[in-house]
Amino acid sequence: MNRPTTDTRTPRREKILICDELSSEAVDALRARGFEPQVRLGMKEDELCEAARDAQALLVRSATKITARVIRSAPALTVVGRAGVGVDNVDVDAATAQGVVVMNAPAGNTTTTAELAIALLMALARNVVRADRCVHSGEWKRRGALLGSEITGKTLGVVGLGRIGRAVAQRGRGLDMNVLAHDPYLRGAKSPVEGVELASLDELLERSDFVTLHVPYDASTRHLISRERIARMKSGARLINCARGGLVDETALAEALASGHLRGAALDVFEQEPPPADHPLLAREDVIVTPHLGASSEEAQRNVALEIAAQVSDFLIEGVARNAVNLPPVSSHTLAQIAPYVLLAEKLGSYLAQALERPLATLELSLSGEIARAENGHVKLALLVGALRQGCDTPLNFVNAPKLAAERGLTLVERADEAPQYLHSLVKVRAVDRAGNSALIAGSVFGREPRIVRIDEHHLDLAPRGVVLTTRHDDQPGVVGALGAVLGAHGVNIQRIELGPGASADDRLARGFLALYDTPSAACLEALARIPALRALRVIHL
Repeated sequence: MNRPTTDTRTPRREKILICDELSSEAVDALRARGFEPQVRLGMKEDELCEAARDAQALLVRSATKITARVIRSAPALTVVGRAGVGVDNVDVDAATAQGVVVMNAPAGNTTTTAELAIALLMALARNVVRADRCVHSGEWKRRGALLGSEITGKTLGVVGLGRIGRAVAQRGRGLDMNVLAHDPYLRGAKSPVEGVELASLDELLERSDFVTLHVPYDASTRHLISRERIARMKSGARLINCARGGLVDETALAEALASGHLRGAALDVFEQEPPPADHPLLAREDVIVTPHLGASSEEAQRNVALEIAAQVSDFLIEGVARNAVNLPPVSSHTLAQIAPYVLLAEKLGSYLAQALERPLATLELSLSGEIARAENGHVKLALLVGALRQGCDTPLNFVNAPKLAAERGLTLVERADEAPQYLHSLVKVRAVDRAGNSALIAGSVFGREPRIVRIDEHHLDLAPRGVVLTTRHDDQPGVVGALGAVLGAHGVNIQRIELGPGASADDRLARGFLALYDTPSAACLEALARIPALRALRVIHL
């Protein structure tokens, strides 16, 4: 990245608060643009709320949490910059509602994370870590017990072909490995990496000697490598996870290693970090564990720090938002006006992506009322972001959402709609998946609060946040009581219930929409499924 030229004009008045340790070169880059950043490290939430009160920009890595309370305490705040990819430590919804742009630095750690995955693969193949321990402990004659494997000619399975997955696949090909890859959004398409064969997840697991994970963590990918999928893996295979904790059922993995079904594993991430001292994988010699080092290289930390410093500077000086995860490049005035509709559209897209079984093929968007007359291009982009976020490990923002939608075969169509008779604005979306199934959802904004007002043929009133349990059940007495009894027995509190009859006189299946305070456990869902009148249920995370 080129260093910015020195700005000799009057020093800028915007306050930039750096909350986590960044490269000194990034601080110098901000100063070269006329800023005088303040560095305050290790602040608790109360201290951060006070320090951010007059800040226009906050720069963080992963340690500092930018909560809704912090955002509300900073009325002058316009941008939060995250030096890295994930923004789990930033309340993006709260930032969006307040008109604050959240940026990340997506490109800086691709190479570093990909190289760590390859390093762990090599270490597993040749028992490097076990051999090192032996020599350090004074043992030398264990070469037979440390017999390794060549990787040349072996099959590498790459789960997820985003930026990092593609980099790993390319390096696997360079090591003369046969590379399989699975990405649900590339089904039927040509592989973006030359020489890499696309396959279903089950086929990849059955054929691969090494499996490496490069997908995001969300409700749909939790325990993606489940007990059942581990059983499908090739006997003697090895598993590598440098992506996100929670993708692997760690208990099932420990059992597969103990039984000899799998030959080894390397984990840079855990479902609970740090893992407890009695974690079953920590005591195993055939498991390599590292403390979340995916982005921990000198080059990556320098690159992401310089990247975010340049982006925040450009936004404060020119109003240009690059790599914004929540908002397009618009003026602060417009942003404040349309922010609730942006949040609403993203939630509608997220609902539809989770409500349908297959990846989405078409989104039909209808806007009416005031929002139809406003600068609504941001609403369209937000809808795409929400729909694409499920199962997408590529850093997703309003700039790259149209390109990613095109790559995944998702088309956005705008439909004309009459102004609603009872609402001043309405955002309505009909989705069709690749199997031809469809779903419809609509929402509006009351004051500045987004609400879902329609799902398919059912008119309702739901806040688009948290956990929503949807049901199809026999239209008969006692169903709501049975649902409440099971949820209550598992400690899940119901926030709101909306019910509706079948779509027609011939449809005897009613619909239920239950806003919950907590996510039901697997045991709870199994108990719900045993309710005789229940025909289908689905958990939607908004």
